[in-house]
Formats: sequence, structure tokens, C-alpha cells
Amino acid sequence: MAPPPKDKADVLIVGAGPSGLMAAVCLQRLGVNVIVVDGKSGPTRESRALALQARSMEIYDQLGLADRVLSECNRAPQIVPGYRTRTFRPVSFAEFGSHLTPFPGIYILEQSRNEVLLRDALLELGGDVRWRHDLQDLHVDEDAEPPVSATLKSPAGTTLVRADWCIGADGASSRVRDLLGIAFEGRTNPLRFYVADALGAEGLVDDSMNMRVSRDDFVLSFPMGAKGHHRILGIAQEVPGTQLEEVVRHNLMTEFGVRYLEATWFSSYQVHHRLAASFRRGPAFLIGDAAHVHSPVGAQGMNTGLQDAHNLACKLADVVHGRADPPSLDQYERERRPVAARLVRTTDAAFARITSSSRTARFIRSRIVPLIAPLAVRIVPRLIGTDRLFGYLAQLRIRYSSISPQTMGRQLRGVVGRRLPWTGRNFLPLRNFTWQVHGYGADPDDVEAAARALGVEAHALEHVPRRSLEPSRLYLIRPDAFVVAAADIGDNAVSHMRGLVPSR
Repeated sequence: MAPPPKDKADVLIVGAGPSGLMAAVCLQRLGVNVIVVDGKSGPTRESRALALQARSMEIYDQLGLADRVLSECNRAPQIVPGYRTRTFRPVSFAEFGSHLTPFPGIYILEQSRNEVLLRDALLELGGDVRWRHDLQDLHVDEDAEPPVSATLKSPAGTTLVRADWCIGADGASSRVRDLLGIAFEGRTNPLRFYVADALGAEGLVDDSMNMRVSRDDFVLSFPMGAKGHHRILGIAQEVPGTQLEEVVRHNLMTEFGVRYLEATWFSSYQVHHRLAASFRRGPAFLIGDAAHVHSPVGAQGMNTGLQDAHNLACKLADVVHGRADPPSLDQYERERRPVAARLVRTTDAAFARITSSSRTARFIRSRIVPLIAPLAVRIVPRLIGTDRLFGYLAQLRIRYSSISPQTMGRQLRGVVGRRLPWTGRNFLPLRNFTWQVHGYGADPDDVEAAARALGVEAHALEHVPRRSLEPSRLYLIRPDAFVVAAADIGDNAVSHMRGLVPSR
């Protein structure tokens, strides 16, 4: 019998969902040879993931894809809370984040359309996706050259792919994670939930997100563009001997006064809150749902996976091109796993409160919410601050406390460890996907001299006082737009930053 055909790549990506395709597009853009495989026959047709947050839009913009997203997505201008059939004052997203990002608000673009957009971008960059290629086996031997060997089964037969690195982006039931022997720790909510792609919906506020509760139930909806077209989610209260959708439609009407003509897609599912014990095993990594899953509270899941992919791709490219050593890739887990752990913890707690069937929770939902919610939606944003609220929701406030060896274990201040504050035009240079030195109101000669000494790009930009970027300092920016270091202008600035720029 002839041996299976072989293929070789710098990086093998298993899974062509949003996270895997984002990793592939970033790596391909950065000059890294990738092979993407997936057991499906093509992009996902149905999905629960819907919303794109501002930070994900910024990544799309860095890739030159934001205009495509904007041409296809729907904006969610507001969320309308309520109790049963009663709606409260809408909370507008119009001003949320307008001072923080070029993409304020929330954008509705379901997972399947993200996948198609990213697939098309990958093809334009010369990449490809091998559909109907199931991962059968994965062998990792760090002493071998190359260290990753994957056996794939397709309609054409068996293929052996060799790679220097592997990214597992194959979802919550990750075959990569299982073959690597990485535990997936957490719990499953005992309730079942439904999702319906509803046409001709009535009783919901169009062009808005809707969120209502009752004593024993809740409903959440997202506008999908056309009038009456909503993606609706809620608790699936199954009744023996009855079709689930029939029960759902009855409960929607009696509890919330919501009805729809038909559902082009209807499904039920359980919510899991799980976190991989490790995001790296030698030359193999986990991203997206393969690394963490949680409730849909806050529309964070797909966005977190896209940012995992972006973070890891930038680091891998430096290693593949010889600018950094492989141990530097440990930084991926040090940065992204705490983000995922916090997200799993907070969404689990929030979801438990929303869906709790305890006597106290039911009393609060039926008696307290109708009384205080109309006032709370006005006061809470003012007390906390809309920019602060939006910063958390849009994942703009993430801080990596271990962004460099110099910062590990230290209390960070200012912008170090954070995504570069937006000043209006300073995100344009980020499209180069390079290490950069920025100066804001600094002498361009000082910026150029420091960048030249470090072997990175120089960008002298205007000073914007509101953005915590001081004219007396220089800032070292990673390709993923995070600030690695800030130093006062002078001879010490270069020495402070020199060890932080990948170079071998």
C-alpha cells in the first residue's frame, strides 16, 4: 500500500471557524505559510454568535477588512430592557465609546458571515482551506523536524501534514485538545436554551436589541436587518410529547407578547463554562472555543476567540521569521488565559443570576425588577460612566500585566500593557502589522532616532492630551497594537526598550 501523501507548512490550523480563519489571515498577511483544515464541507450555516465588539472591529480594520464588515453588518443602536410585555426606556449605544475607538457601538454580523468574509480574505492572500479534512491523529515530538505530524482523513483518502506549529481552533469538542491531553475544566448549566432565526416577529422593538425577564423566563433578541427579522434566545422549557418550538412560541406569546411567523432555523443547546488547563503544549496552541467556552452574556465569545487568534499570530510570525525565540510564545498563555478565566468566571456568575430558579431570584425578577429597572437604566450608566461600561463590553480595557519581562509581577500604570489609546489617526500606522515607536507631540527627530536604534518603524503623531499619551515620552507598540513600554525621551529610552523588541 502506498504511503499517504505529505504536506508541509509553518503552521497547521485545525478548525475553520472565526478564530481559526482569523489566525490564518493574520499569519498569511505576516508572511507565514499555513494549512487550514476542517471536517465541515464549508463555512458554518447557522450560529449563535452574532455581535462584533469594537476591539474586533479594530482588528478587522488593521487587516483592511473593516469596510467589508461595515457593508454587511447591522448596527445595534440601542438595547430595550423590559419586564414581560412592558418595555423600559432604551439604553442608546450611539455615544458609547465614541471617544475611545473608531468603531463605537455594537455590530451585528453572525458567525457564518464572519467565516465567509475571513475565508475570502484568506483566498485573496494566497491561502486555502481544506474542507472535509477530519483530524484523525496528532503527534507532537519536539525533537523531530518538524515537530508536528497530523493525520487527516478526506474523501480522497488519508493525508499526512507536517508543520512546525499547530493551532487548535476546532471548537468546544476540540479533537486537538483531546489528543494533546489537556483538561477542559468547568461545568455545564443544567438548563437548555433555544435559538430561533425568526421572521415576521412582532412584540419586539425593531432595529434594537431586546432583553426582557419574567419571574421564570427571559428573552434576548438581536436585530438581523429586515423589519421583523430577529435572532431570539431564551430558556427551552421542554414539555414531554410536545414539539419544543411549539412550546417556545406559546411561552413567548404568553410571557412577553412576542410572536413570529416562521423560523428559518431553530435549535436548542446547553451553556458550558469551561477553561482549558493550558493554552499551550509544546509547539501546539489552543484558541477560541477550544480554549474556553462560556455563556452568551455580553456577546463576548466570538470576539475573545478573534483576539486570541490575533495575539498568537503576531507572536508566531516573529518566531517563524527568526526575530524571536520559541520560549517567547509562552507569553500567549500568560496574556490570554487570564482574560479567558475572568470572562468564564464573570459570565458564569451573571448567567447564574439571570437563569436562577431560586425563590429569591424569582422574587427579584417579578417584584424588584419592574420597580427599579426603569430608574436603573437611567442612573447606572451615569454612575459607572458609559465609556467605562463600553470599555469592558467592547474589550478595550484588557491589560496584560506580564506584557514583558520588565513588567511581570509589577503594578502597571498608564498605558503600558494596554491596547494603544485611539487619538483619531494613530491607528492608521497599525495596518503595517509591525513593531513601532510612537511619539505624541515629541520631536520627530527623537522618535526617528529611537526607532532607528531599535530597528523598528517610527511614527511621530500629534499630541492629544485626553489620551494619556505624553509628549515627553516615547511608546513601543507591538504589531497587535498593545503598548509594551513607555520611556522618557533621551538616551535611556532606547536602552529601556531594546530588550523588548524581538531580534536574534
